[in-house]
Amino acid sequence: KYISRDFQSYGIWLAEELNDYKNRGMWIKLAKTNHRSVLEKAYSFVIDSNADNKIALFLWKLKQLKTENAKLKTSR
Repeated sequence: KYISRDFQSYGIWLAEELNDYKNRGMWIKLAKTNHRSVLEKAYSFVIDSNADNKIALFLWKLKQLKTENAKLKTSR
């Protein structure tokens, strides 16, 4: 299929960078539903680490960042 949106391109890029091309649909959905800055923070955290399972680490950090942002919004 054709890539016609920016979030699709970013999702494919994430899948390729994390060597998880078979689950590219999940990465595209994450790119569509989450803000780019949150995804980039999680990606930079994963790239700087020496973890064996970078996909699990990425998803964990993404969840952590999303809960931090939710707490900040409710405290305002």
